[in-house]
Amino acid sequence: MSTSYVIVAVATIAVNAFAAIADFARAKFVLANSAELGVPQSWVFPLGLLKLAGALGLAAGLAGFEFLGIAAAVGLVLFFIGAVGIHLKTRVYHNIVYPGACLALAGATLILALTA
Repeated sequence: MSTSYVIVAVATIAVNAFAAIADFARAKFVLANSAELGVPQSWVFPLGLLKLAGALGLAAGLAGFEFLGIAAAVGLVLFFIGAVGIHLKTRVYHNIVYPGACLALAGATLILALTA
């Protein structure tokens, strides 16, 4: 396990854990973003669970369960491809940087996990 993998994985865990907590708390910015994207508010909690599952899976990968870490990274890559896709579909570009950055982090985590 390389140092770069650990650093990128920890950053990805932190970002996704924060996002999940914001979803669970139904933060104003989360609800405003979901409304702007046409995502029903009833989806906010389940989407938060997916982010939290990804973060926990990455943590399991760091704890020695490499397969779980890889599976979590794949899941997060797919999740954020979907998030970027929704932004493109709805033409909401002013805040596309966040899901794009999350996609980049998840992708980097996946690549580093596979090459370690």
